[in-house]
Amino acid sequence: MEVFFQQLINGLSLGSIYALIALGYTMVYGIIRLINFAHGDVYMVGAYVGFFATTQGWGFLPSLIISMVVCAILGVVIERLAYKPLRGAPKIAVLITAIGVSFFLENGGVLAVGAKIRTFPNVFQEVQYHFFNGSVVITNRQIVIMVVTVLLMLLLQYIVHYTKTGKAMRAVSHDTQAAMLMGINVDNTISATFAIGSSLAAAAGVLVGIYYNAINPYMGIMPGLKAFVAAVVGGIGVIPGAFVGGLSLGVIEALVSGYGQSLYRDAVAFALLIIILIVKPSGLFGSNVREKV
Repeated sequence: MEVFFQQLINGLSLGSIYALIALGYTMVYGIIRLINFAHGDVYMVGAYVGFFATTQGWGFLPSLIISMVVCAILGVVIERLAYKPLRGAPKIAVLITAIGVSFFLENGGVLAVGAKIRTFPNVFQEVQYHFFNGSVVITNRQIVIMVVTVLLMLLLQYIVHYTKTGKAMRAVSHDTQAAMLMGINVDNTISATFAIGSSLAAAAGVLVGIYYNAINPYMGIMPGLKAFVAAVVGGIGVIPGAFVGGLSLGVIEALVSGYGQSLYRDAVAFALLIIILIVKPSGLFGSNVREKV
């Protein structure tokens, strides 16, 4: 039983990171129906910005905020330069562009900072809290990851439901043409969506640097794919679904690893995606939408 609780804690920490990245995927898809494959690489850029901020002596919170701001700007630049000119183009063209942006960020990262793995500064002196006679351990870093994720999720819910930008995002997501007729600036709303989603990915990048103490320019590939799986499992386009999907995926992965099958954890993640798509194609929180042909 102790193994279960230990892996549950580990899984919630890992799942929190997946959830933050998945929120960006699901927000962009909900607005413009685009699977932004460059999102995992924005997460990588966020980790490096946090790395350089902390090596300059900045504390955790300033580094986190700087990283989120830089990646929010990066998200807007990517949207304006790469995706906005393709508004109205076939979806396959936009999808291929997203893959191209992903490769550009990865290889640009290698040119800028090198391909070697860098050790993330030790921002927090690790403190361990023991339970069940010491057989279950939770660290202060894991607590920070989970608390920051919950706070950002609550902030996102507030923005989406109680601010003018959030109301515009919901309107554009529901019906873009009607939103334009109502006087909503659709381009600015899409840019705001990219900015918010990218800032959440940057926060995930800083948190994963603190947790694993290692970053590299290709670190966004697999977590990006896993976060995409989490968004689909939860119901892509549904914000609470992305959050729950991320946490669920993290817990499942940790349980598979904890019971001695760590080689199969990636296989389990993608098998889960296939099963969900077969049983409920719209995801756990999604609803079926009829499209006219």
